[in-house]
Amino acid sequence: MNAPLQPSAAPGGTEALLTHLEWTVLRRLDGWLQGDYRTLMRGNGLDLADLREYQFHDDVRHIDWNVTARLQQPHVREFTEDRELSAWFLLDLSPSIDFGARVRKRTLSTHFVGAMARGLTRHGNRVGALLYGSQVDTVIPARSGRRHVLHLLHRLQTRPGAAPGTATRLADLLVRAASVMPRRSSVFVVSDFISEPGWDKPLAQLARRHDVVAVRLYDPLEMKLPDLGMVLMQDAETGEQLFVDTGARGFRQRFEAIAAQREADLRDGLARAGVDALELSTEDDLADALLRFVDARKQRSRLAAGAPGTRRFA
Repeated sequence: MNAPLQPSAAPGGTEALLTHLEWTVLRRLDGWLQGDYRTLMRGNGLDLADLREYQFHDDVRHIDWNVTARLQQPHVREFTEDRELSAWFLLDLSPSIDFGARVRKRTLSTHFVGAMARGLTRHGNRVGALLYGSQVDTVIPARSGRRHVLHLLHRLQTRPGAAPGTATRLADLLVRAASVMPRRSSVFVVSDFISEPGWDKPLAQLARRHDVVAVRLYDPLEMKLPDLGMVLMQDAETGEQLFVDTGARGFRQRFEAIAAQREADLRDGLARAGVDALELSTEDDLADALLRFVDARKQRSRLAAGAPGTRRFA
C-alpha cells in the first residue's frame, strides 16, 4: 500500500498538483477501470427514448414489465445514451474541513476533486461544482477539458478558509444543488458531515433524481483522542475554545462515546437517504480508497444483476 498523500507530495501550483494526481492516482484507476469511469456511477446515464419488442441478447433488466403484461409480449425500454455525462461536486468548505493532524480534510477534498474531475473530463464528460462556506457562495458551471479542471482546482486552492461563527447547514447546500442541476447527473457530496441535523431528507430527494455518492471526510483524531495532557481545543464551527485534560481516562471515554454516537447517527442518515458512501480518511491513500469503492460497486452491480429489483449496500 502506498503512503498517504502528504502536503509535501502535492506541490502548491495548480498545474503541478494536477500532474501529480494524474501520475499517482489516475494511472492506477485507469488500470482498474480500463478507462470506463461510468463504473463509478450507479446508472447508465441514459434517457428513455422508446419501447420495442424484446429480441435475443437484449438486457433483461430493460424489460418494461407493465407494458409486457398489457400487451402479452415482452417489451424492452430503449435508451438514448448521453454522450456527455455530467458530474457535480457539492463541496462543504466550512471551518471544520480545515482540521487534520497530518493532512487537512480540505487538502484531501481538493485531491479527490482533482483526481475525479480529471478522470471524468479525459473521457469527454463535464464537471461542475457548488462551494459552501457558511452558505452556497460559488457555482462553477459544468464544463469539460483539462483547463476547466485547472480552473476548479485553482478556485479551491486559493479560496480562504471559512471563518468560524456559524454552524454548518449541509441541507442548504443540498437544496441549492437540486435547483442548479436540471438533468440527471452524478453527484459527489464531499463533506465531513459535521452539520446541523436535517440534511438526510434533502439528500434523499436529490438521490431520487441523481446518482449520489456521499464522500465522507474524516480524521482519526475525531474518533479517538490520545493522551496529550492539557491541551487547548477549539470548536472549528463556532470558534469556542476550552482547555481539556486528555490525560483523564474518563474524558477520553466520554469523547469516544460521543464520537461513536455521531458515527451511528451519520450512518443512519445515509441509510435513510439511500446513497452509497465513500469513506476518505486523512491517513488513507486516495487511490486505494477509490479502488476499494469501485470494487464494492462492481460487486453490488453483479448482485443486483442476479436479483432484479434488489438494492444492496456495503
